[in-house]
Amino acid sequence: MDHSAADENHRASSVEITKDDNGISQVLLRSPRGASARISLHGGQVRSWKTERGEELLFTSSKANLKPPAAVRGGIPICFPQFGKRGSLEQHGFARNRIWLIEENPPPLQSTDSSNKAFIDLFLKSSDDDLKIWPHSFEVRIRVVLSVDGSLTLISRVRNVNCKPFSFSFAYHTYFSVSDISEVRVEGLETLDYLDNLCNRERFTEQGDALTFESEVDRVYLSSSDAVAVFDHEKKRTFVIRKEGLPDKARGIPDFGDDEYKQMLCVDAAAIEKPITLKPGEEWTGRVELSLVASIQ
Repeated sequence: MDHSAADENHRASSVEITKDDNGISQVLLRSPRGASARISLHGGQVRSWKTERGEELLFTSSKANLKPPAAVRGGIPICFPQFGKRGSLEQHGFARNRIWLIEENPPPLQSTDSSNKAFIDLFLKSSDDDLKIWPHSFEVRIRVVLSVDGSLTLISRVRNVNCKPFSFSFAYHTYFSVSDISEVRVEGLETLDYLDNLCNRERFTEQGDALTFESEVDRVYLSSSDAVAVFDHEKKRTFVIRKEGLPDKARGIPDFGDDEYKQMLCVDAAAIEKPITLKPGEEWTGRVELSLVASIQ
């Protein structure tokens, strides 16, 4: 499998497959300029995303359990076939607990150019155990792409290989590393309706020009714009989140203990309010792109 490509300086993007301390395969993507992303096959989860200077951009709790089948609290968990806790399924679904496969020959993607980029294709399909708790046959594919400039793109595809329609929710549950949550603001949510999970999912309308954090926040913003920005004043940097096929944005600051919550912000590109319904043979595609820009604000 050759995912390498030379850049203008004849340095190459690279893909390296190793094993972690628990013997689980992981993939290390490197850009020609030195940015990196590390993806574990446990959950198909991006565990690390670093700048070309080696600065970690994702948060992982010091109390996270890294051994399967536990869900890892940090990085970018894949939430499927549900987000949140509804019915008999576990919180945020089961995809983040499963061991994914590396797909050698994935079906072609129509809307992506992976030239000069490091990328990997991961694959998950329904097991007998999955069918006992969620009786729908599915295939989920995730392509993780690290661009030359260090931006990170995740492209998800869910296919119904069932003989009847099914509905699901999906989210990229991204834990961003921030300097201090009190120094952060989020723009791109103004005038949007949101469901407040701290008020029994009551519906409100965002009144402010930017979202700031003085206490716990756990909201789902509905039909959000295609781009949202997270400004970190102390570190003078801005995360930009662009998405397609994922109409909602979720915000949360869970209590991690030991004041860890002050150094992280969860921002999810998601399809939550209106579940996606696929007929037999149909496929849904969602996409999120995370990039970092210097900020003087």
